[in-house]
Amino acid sequence: MSLNDREKSQLRGALQEAVIKCSERCLYQSSKWAAELLNAIPEPEPSLDDSQLSDASAGYASTIIAPNTDPEEAALEMREINKYLLAKSFFDCREYDRCAAVFLPDSTLAGVVTLREPSNTTPKGKGKARASVGDVKASDSAQALPQLSQRSLFLALYAKYLSGEKRKDEDAEMIMGPMDIGTCVNKQLLTVSRVLEAWFEQRRTEDGEEAEGSQGWLEYLYGIVLSREKNEELALYWLVRSVHLFPMNWGCWLEMTSLISRVEDLNRIMPRLPQNIVSFMFHIHTSLELYQHDANLANSLDQLLNIFPTSSFLLTCDALLSYHAKDLVAAEQHFSRILSLHPHRLDSLDHYSNILYVMNSRPKLAFLAHLCSSVDKFRPESCVVIGNYYSLLSLHEKAVQYFRRALMLDRSCLSAWTLMGHEYVELKNTHAAIESYRRAVDVNRRDYRAWYGLGQTYEVLEMHAYALWYYKKAAGLRPWDGKMWMAVGSCLERMNRNQDGIKALKRALLAESYYDTGSSFGISGSIQGTHMDPEILLQIATMYDNIGEEEDAKAYMEMCVAQEDGGAGESQGESIAIHNDSGEGSDDGDGDGGGRAATNDGTGVTAATSKARMWLARYAMRTEDYATANRLAGELCQDGVEVEEAKALIREVRSRMEASGMNDPPTGRDAV
Repeated sequence: MSLNDREKSQLRGALQEAVIKCSERCLYQSSKWAAELLNAIPEPEPSLDDSQLSDASAGYASTIIAPNTDPEEAALEMREINKYLLAKSFFDCREYDRCAAVFLPDSTLAGVVTLREPSNTTPKGKGKARASVGDVKASDSAQALPQLSQRSLFLALYAKYLSGEKRKDEDAEMIMGPMDIGTCVNKQLLTVSRVLEAWFEQRRTEDGEEAEGSQGWLEYLYGIVLSREKNEELALYWLVRSVHLFPMNWGCWLEMTSLISRVEDLNRIMPRLPQNIVSFMFHIHTSLELYQHDANLANSLDQLLNIFPTSSFLLTCDALLSYHAKDLVAAEQHFSRILSLHPHRLDSLDHYSNILYVMNSRPKLAFLAHLCSSVDKFRPESCVVIGNYYSLLSLHEKAVQYFRRALMLDRSCLSAWTLMGHEYVELKNTHAAIESYRRAVDVNRRDYRAWYGLGQTYEVLEMHAYALWYYKKAAGLRPWDGKMWMAVGSCLERMNRNQDGIKALKRALLAESYYDTGSSFGISGSIQGTHMDPEILLQIATMYDNIGEEEDAKAYMEMCVAQEDGGAGESQGESIAIHNDSGEGSDDGDGDGGGRAATNDGTGVTAATSKARMWLARYAMRTEDYATANRLAGELCQDGVEVEEAKALIREVRSRMEASGMNDPPTGRDAV
């Protein structure tokens, strides 16, 4: 994707307008997003030619006030300018009730709510009765609403909504206290909803479609209110209408992202959206929120970075793409570059601290914690970073203290809820851990870490049915993460459901191959991931042995042992077919995985491969293959694992061979 000079000029103009209009309505995060994108577009080289300078000044005129193309709205805004400036100054000082009262006094709001009440409380007749009452009251509602510009009405209602949010936080109990059950609601939602319904009825056209002359801002606010009231389908409808009317409001796109929980939902809504560069960014951002990571997504990001090479938002998306693909080294490098370009930016640094924590990079995490504390110690992101640092030092109580502080600043801070659950698990406080994970899920149903944490906690409590349900939720959100399917398989094994457990563990092996582009299968938890995980192979083999299917058990034990030298055993080729019985295929085209894996270094001797070798030696004894049993036992003596059992097995092999009149096998590798 590349833009010519004219298209870049139009994009600059649209972003300038977005910055001003969002700022006028006190949507500061959306305004910041647009301003950062605007300044990420490379400026053209200056020229000393006067004619060119005059043309450039015409194209880059300083924007002070965003013009309104609707003459009626422009007249209303001009008439209200003094009151608007007063209301905005109140908003900037966080006096939300005073801001709302400038345009919508409490008496006016009470009148609108009273007039709208019958239309939403009709006990019977539902559809037709409600519609007829609404039609009757529409004129009364219109009379109750003062004649305001959309800008002023939005500012007043948005201030009323934030006033309710502020009071909700004030009424809430102490974080994770005995009375903190997370049920406080915004009491202003009903009022804001009724006023917006009255305004839309007043502006509705004859065919019942969009409100005439609407600019999209009030649709956005109505979508937020409906979302908080858990009316998600209707909220999505209004948010889509809003982005059609004003696509540069990034807050509206983020609100839609919060309502999309599956890739199928995203694919279904994309055709309904306007096709422009912002919807392109929305698709990338939402895909990352759904933990997607593929070549198409990376290519799309590269195209956008060609237009906005220094955009902190897009660079963060690039880092998260590597993070979700388990390429922690690349993700760390991306975040390090972002930090060098924008040293005072704290957004998304909680993700960076998670990466450094997993990589056990204590010096870098300490530096990041000091940096965040010096920039703004009372930002939720700073508290999460510091909490991660204390967790890495195994100071779990101090970590909990900082995660609580992050939640006091922002109760919707997802990272803090999830990480606090992890800390409570370390402190053996399972009740608090479960509550933390539940609150994380309430904030974001897409957080697979919270679902996985719930499964782990219930498994500690030996409530395997509950654990299995939560593990399956996590696996559904991350179907190509082998760790999720390993947890499902292990839980099924404990419930004596070995057949189902085997299927889940086979899928774990297949899932790990999705992250590995260089070989067929990957080691669980490894960044490079060039082999099958011996632990999973041993577990599958053990489960086959438990249900009496020795041939399958033997095949997987051999595959487990083969991982020591890169998986070059004879059974490696068969494993491809074995894994296909799960009904899933890998996107990486891994049909020649066995040949490629043979060229890589193996895992070496591990406890899992030693156990598999011991099982194979005993199996050879049962089948009277004494030469194989003696060879495997000799290898075990050299491995240094299970040595005493191996020596005893060698003695037993020799005694049986002598009793049967067979010659002793070569003993060059024996350590007895």
